[in-house]
Amino acid sequence: MRLVQFYQGGNPADSSVAVVSEDNQSLHVVANVTSTYQLALLAIAAGQGLVEYVADQSIAATVDYDKVIAERRLLPPITHPDPAHMMVTGTGLTHLGSASTRSAMHEKADAELTDSMKMFKWGIEAGKPAPGAVGCEPEWFFKGDGSWVVSPGQALEFPDFALDGGEEPEVAGAYVIAADGTPYRVGYAIANEYSDHVLERRNYLLLAHSKLRTSSFGPELLVGDLPASVRGTSRILRNGEVLWEKPFESGEEHMSHSIANLEHHHFKYAGFRRPGDVHVHFFGTSTLSFADQIKTEKGDVFEISAEGFGRPLQNSVTMISAPRTGIKHL
Repeated sequence: MRLVQFYQGGNPADSSVAVVSEDNQSLHVVANVTSTYQLALLAIAAGQGLVEYVADQSIAATVDYDKVIAERRLLPPITHPDPAHMMVTGTGLTHLGSASTRSAMHEKADAELTDSMKMFKWGIEAGKPAPGAVGCEPEWFFKGDGSWVVSPGQALEFPDFALDGGEEPEVAGAYVIAADGTPYRVGYAIANEYSDHVLERRNYLLLAHSKLRTSSFGPELLVGDLPASVRGTSRILRNGEVLWEKPFESGEEHMSHSIANLEHHHFKYAGFRRPGDVHVHFFGTSTLSFADQIKTEKGDVFEISAEGFGRPLQNSVTMISAPRTGIKHL
């Protein structure tokens, strides 16, 4: 089952959640709910899995999927009524092909392993522990709250202080924290963990700054198990033509960490188990156009697709001016 959030008419606040039809052409709107967040909490309260709960609900309407996309009415497949209660985070150096790209950005003059390669080596050795055991910590970063998330079809921001705005095609997990503090995985989505790779290349200690950018995921949320192998395509369109294109791989067959290990090291912190919160966590990638010396420009369009995840995720690039507001003393 795949879920989509969108808004009806011209009001983004008038949201609906729908099941994508088998032919991927229609959206079956779930009756009496307005969001995936509400739907997930109701399923938890009912003691049911999300697929089972949705199957028991009636369909309020069937909507043409292409029309929703053309009218740019898509929303992220999960949101929180208060964006401050939606945490957007990620982990890096988690994929088997990611180390060479990152290490090249952080090369040292001597023959010692770079810090990136050390992290990657630890993941290879202890990133997939036996069930019930705890593996090594992954690299972790913060990307903002829900207000930093851009809807599918909308523009990612390239601020004037940035040195780069590059895509990162990934799988992200979406979670809701139940009233008793238990994290529930709602589903998975294709995502663009948009970052500033030029800034990061200056020094790996600038990684945290390079990740503080808008991002996007969706448009569909895959409910159920993540395939062991996810294969997709990441491309950049400029003036309607393909500027760059490359396949990418995700899923545990292509990862140095298990999903369970990444989830454990995120949710082991009590502050990330606050009842009612939503978490969206990016699992990492090994494919970047930046590694092929691509420099994005205003109007470029990122398109990320993967088998099993329905429609592609598309986002354009827009330039913005960051305010230079002085701090005032109280």
